[in-house]
Amino acid sequence: MRKFGYARVSTSQQSLDIQVSRLKSEGVEDFRIFTDKLSGKQFDRDGLNTLLVKVEKGDLILITKLDRLGRDTLDMIKLVNQFLKLGVHIRFLDDGLSTEGATGKLLITILSAIAEAERTRILERTNEGREAAKRRGVKFGRKRSVDRSKVIDLFNSGIKASEIASKLQIGRSTVYKILKESLNSNDIK
Repeated sequence: MRKFGYARVSTSQQSLDIQVSRLKSEGVEDFRIFTDKLSGKQFDRDGLNTLLVKVEKGDLILITKLDRLGRDTLDMIKLVNQFLKLGVHIRFLDDGLSTEGATGKLLITILSAIAEAERTRILERTNEGREAAKRRGVKFGRKRSVDRSKVIDLFNSGIKASEIASKLQIGRSTVYKILKESLNSNDIK
């Protein structure tokens, strides 16, 4: 039985180091660890696809957590079944789960459904909180750094958008955006 490892983070800014280190401590050799820096929602992942090609009957894949394999319950079930059809088992180290028995496969299916439902609830609560904050007047996004009145004054004095952009060291598109917003609020003469 050969051991393989799979590690995934959702963005390129996140580090795989902790997962990879854990896989190595479980006896997985460097060249048998496959990684992705991509959302678990994405089913087509280079590291995962390569892993699917490399494993053979009797191999074992180690993954630190259930959600590192995928986010969507149907995709998780599909992936687990793909590996099982190849005769390959998966062991989730932190969750203490494995597809090596019938009960493990059932638990993985149930837990991935629960995890997906929890992510949906978190998203709903986050959106509700954001909407409540907007109603209270909280502004989101970065603070404006361009003096909008200066852009409008320069434009009202006859200076063209390209010259304003150059003079204020901002993009022409920013000048046009400010002018468009100002036109709607009747700041432009």
